[in-house]
Amino acid sequence: MTTLAIIDGQVLRPDLTVATADVLVDQERGEILEVGPDLAGDADETLDAADSLVTPGFVNGHCHVAMSLLRGYADDKPLEAWLQEDIWPAEGELTPDDVRVGSELGLLELIKSGTTAFADMYFHVPEVAAAVEDAGLRARLGHGIVTVGKDGEAARDDARTSLEIAREYDGAADGRISTAFMPHSLTTVGSEYLEEFVPEARNAGVPIHYHANETTDEVAPIVEEHGQRPLEYAAEHGLLEPEDFVAHAVHVDDREIELLAEAGTGVIHCPASNMKLASGMAPVQRMLEAGVTVGLGTDGAASNNDLSMLDEARDAAMLGKLAADDASAVPAEAVVDAMTRGNANAIGLDSGRLEEGAPADFAVIDLEKPHLTPPHDMVSHLAYAAAAADVRHTVCDGRVLMRDREVLTLEEAAVRERALEAAESLSARVDE
Repeated sequence: MTTLAIIDGQVLRPDLTVATADVLVDQERGEILEVGPDLAGDADETLDAADSLVTPGFVNGHCHVAMSLLRGYADDKPLEAWLQEDIWPAEGELTPDDVRVGSELGLLELIKSGTTAFADMYFHVPEVAAAVEDAGLRARLGHGIVTVGKDGEAARDDARTSLEIAREYDGAADGRISTAFMPHSLTTVGSEYLEEFVPEARNAGVPIHYHANETTDEVAPIVEEHGQRPLEYAAEHGLLEPEDFVAHAVHVDDREIELLAEAGTGVIHCPASNMKLASGMAPVQRMLEAGVTVGLGTDGAASNNDLSMLDEARDAAMLGKLAADDASAVPAEAVVDAMTRGNANAIGLDSGRLEEGAPADFAVIDLEKPHLTPPHDMVSHLAYAAAAADVRHTVCDGRVLMRDREVLTLEEAAVRERALEAAESLSARVDE
């Protein structure tokens, strides 16, 4: 057994209290052995956390990590126009190599902002999985299914691909990769394909993730065609189970919130993307009060435009108060829980908690910054003041991924250079 001790820091406990303690890790098992005083002497390796806060690694509950190549590519448009006029044409030109380098760029950003686990919906998933394995992160991955605009066989092939990817890659990267069956949304996947393939996913024990109720344009067609709200339609098609999670849930009514709570289906709130695309304000406080498991996600860098969970936490707290017209709504404790344990619970990964027996996933935040002074309340600082650049170290599964801002598992300069070349080539192909 080789051990790592994170020493001389303050530790954020599962109850969101802060205590001065060291953390001792079994690196071979990727597990926390002990949280307590004076553990450095028992360790093979140490990681200095003096004047810092040791938190659970942040979890990004909904992302399209390879879309980092499209950061700033198309801005200031509503969702449907943004997708149809810009994003989908560009994605149609993406090669497997593009997805690999876009994923590496996104994973580099995740590591540098203290994120150790994420859920991702995209295509060319083997390339995403390979990047995750090399980078050392934890992930739930899936192939996004779109059947609109395709003939029956092509649509079925897309759904089959999602199932095959889910079966093949579950447990990859020494168990750090989990999978899901991922219909893109309730309006981009035909009901006949849900009826055919959702039972297969259930029989395979594969959870389901999809976009739901992101805009009014995603609600109206379901109501008009099927005479029921989208999440009622989802429940009828077997898409609301405890292991499932949906992204956005902006335009949900009281009955849909009740359905989510009753089913135990998680919701991943993406406030920055929802604001940028003017999709609306999700009723997060109402969902929390109803008992819905709410996590946070950045969505893709094309609609955010960064992958920092610390930025997302601040956005969630601020927007949640505005949506509820209540300054006490969506408090700091709720968003810090959402980007750690809440997200892990929502997407079904064992992460997001800092205690004995938990996976050894950490972010270490440098507190010696003007904007983090004075230290009245560390939870408040995480929700409202801390930034990605404040993250000193990132550890996942007991492995140090970043030490003193230097990423150890990816070559930052090389990744950025390849990403610049890929993005330039992609833009040229789209413009042809």
